Amino acid sequence: MAELAILGGQPEIPYPLASYRSHGEEERLAALETIDSGVLSQFLGAAGDLFKGGPRVQHLEQMTAEKFDSVHAVSFNSWTSGLISAIGALQLEPGDEVIVPTWTMAASATAAIHWGCIPVFADIDEKSFNISTESIEERISARTRAIMSVDIFGQPADMDEINSIAKRLDLRVVSDSAQAPGAVYKGRFAGTLSDIGGYSLNYHKHIHCGEGGIAFTQDPELAYRMQLIRNHGEAVVTDDDPGSLANTLGFNFRMGEIEAAIALEQFKKLGALIADRQRVANQLNAFFENLGGVTPPFQAPDRSHVYYVYGLTLDPDFLGVSRDVFAAALGAEGVPVMRRYQNIHLLPMFQHRVAIGSKGFPWSVVPSGDHIDYRKGTCPTAEDLNNRRFLGIPICSYQLPEADVRSVERAFLKVWESLERLRDFEQSLAP
Repeated sequence: MAELAILGGQPEIPYPLASYRSHGEEERLAALETIDSGVLSQFLGAAGDLFKGGPRVQHLEQMTAEKFDSVHAVSFNSWTSGLISAIGALQLEPGDEVIVPTWTMAASATAAIHWGCIPVFADIDEKSFNISTESIEERISARTRAIMSVDIFGQPADMDEINSIAKRLDLRVVSDSAQAPGAVYKGRFAGTLSDIGGYSLNYHKHIHCGEGGIAFTQDPELAYRMQLIRNHGEAVVTDDDPGSLANTLGFNFRMGEIEAAIALEQFKKLGALIADRQRVANQLNAFFENLGGVTPPFQAPDRSHVYYVYGLTLDPDFLGVSRDVFAAALGAEGVPVMRRYQNIHLLPMFQHRVAIGSKGFPWSVVPSGDHIDYRKGTCPTAEDLNNRRFLGIPICSYQLPEADVRSVERAFLKVWESLERLRDFEQSLAP
């Protein structure tokens, strides 16, 4: 048996894996054509024909709305901007609470803080890594106004149940489907199953235009309010009704024409790019079925998975080694692995409740908010996975032809078959 690389042997993958690349000649030509047109952006922060941007931006919005069966699409310079605009469009008030999964990127929660709202963190489902509907129910208070659902790693959350909770309690729902473009839930596209949803278009996603995001809604009022927030809404709204003015404070969240031109080409390739990620995942699924102590990603039968991350769950007791040592051994063999994801309720911002200014805003708006608990142990499933059982392969960051997937499998098998040596190694590290 070959010696483990972490113990001085030769790595199973002695070369760097090729980085994922979704763009090519079509995108280059589209960008050049845009430059030659002389129109690199055509937004004006004022009422009129150019409030909604230039021809490529508007074409992108029309095309994606049609492609994903949405009435409206609104583009942004990033999906973070899209999330901020989505929460603002709901016209929430400072001190209102938004339930968010802790297992996500920080922007899912900070989008609420931008409007003085308070994130309340829910735990996740152990199998799918998506927000737990049981935990949502436990977090609801008299001040809850919205739920931020996240389609983590590329698989839609349980949207029927989430929407049912929201309808029963008169809550709004935003779907952060940044990692799940083109994923399908019961015949409908992720990101179109809530009041507002959408996708990220930045560099390590399935498709990208450098930086960008696209939001979807069936509601014309929500679409208009996102457009106001995107483009200096305070200079556009002339209504004297204070209710109409709420959250129209605008930003410059506008997408440029070059990014829109590239995104138009990228969306044409989405189906093929998803199919390639699914090919990699299916190949790995078949391999991990026979590897004890390592559970491949769960996929619910009523939805698809587009595999932004290939998320494994380890059983350290079965393996006899910790997740961190197991991951270190894989890394030494050349396998790109993520040892952790996110438990954002444990970030310093939430531990100290300091975000806007130094006086505790927005938490200070509601002095009786004692039910808001960010302590360790409040999201036990997410914390346990993050601390000792989760292992991810960021397959959206690499090309991974079949030969490279086989190399990854051989590396896993090499480490797995050398668990006794790895246990001895871990014991030697103990103080």
